[in-house]
Amino acid sequence: MIAPAKVNLALHSVGRSTRGRHLLDSIVSFAKFGDSVEVESDCGRILNVAGPMASSVPKGSSNLALRAAELFDRSDGYRISLVKRIPVAAGLGGGSADAAAVLCSLSRLRESPLPSSDEIMNLGSDIPVCLFGRNARVQGEGEQVIPLDRLPSFPIILVSPGVPLSTKDVFAALENSVNPPLERLPRDGSRDTWLSWLARQRNDLESAALNLLPAVGCVLSGIRDRAGCRLARMSGSGATCFGIFETSDQAHAAAEDIRDLNPGWWVVATETGAVHASRDTVNAARSFSMLR
Repeated sequence: MIAPAKVNLALHSVGRSTRGRHLLDSIVSFAKFGDSVEVESDCGRILNVAGPMASSVPKGSSNLALRAAELFDRSDGYRISLVKRIPVAAGLGGGSADAAAVLCSLSRLRESPLPSSDEIMNLGSDIPVCLFGRNARVQGEGEQVIPLDRLPSFPIILVSPGVPLSTKDVFAALENSVNPPLERLPRDGSRDTWLSWLARQRNDLESAALNLLPAVGCVLSGIRDRAGCRLARMSGSGATCFGIFETSDQAHAAAEDIRDLNPGWWVVATETGAVHASRDTVNAARSFSMLR
């Protein structure tokens, strides 16, 4: 199962919940790029990790894929095979995508319902939208996932300076957590309409991330300087930034240029809006919605 990278095309911080958690209003899409997750029955509890980002995957109780697996009946073992391509702590929801894939896989494998909504939310606020795996508007603490079928796909590059950035630290550095929500969403699926609309939105975490890691600004400048770039913004809590381009060829050319100029950066050219979700994933997401 593919666990696609999550891209926050816009992310507004609009307040705090009664539990003190940040309330968000965000546009989320997914890339034609991600991790691969396979889950099988086994006599033990095993996680095998391979891929270019394997060395940065946390072990034990801090690993979201393992925590997701432990929400099911512990009388049966499992073997999780993870090919890690999404950078860790990069604002692309990689750990959440892996956990969502494990939840769906074990639910199917054991013919068992998903864990409770509270247990799922305790794993992380990105889990519900990663269970859905398609374009969505995400509100509240992450539990409100609204399908967004009219959002078009975009040629895109993802660029990280190669330095992890803690989500907790970025939120702690946020000066103002109460900001205006997203503007009224476009009614059509035109790329130009959506690009104009997205350009007027924000990522309210970007300034906090820039203060913690000035290299984010270098990444944004590097993307904006490339031919064909229509929009450059940080994704999630960073440090990964994205650039939307006019054409796929321009996106690939930009990625090649940035990679040549900055050998230590992580760079991928891809597209957004891909429907990676399997039938099992969609059914699992619907089950989660019913639990709410």
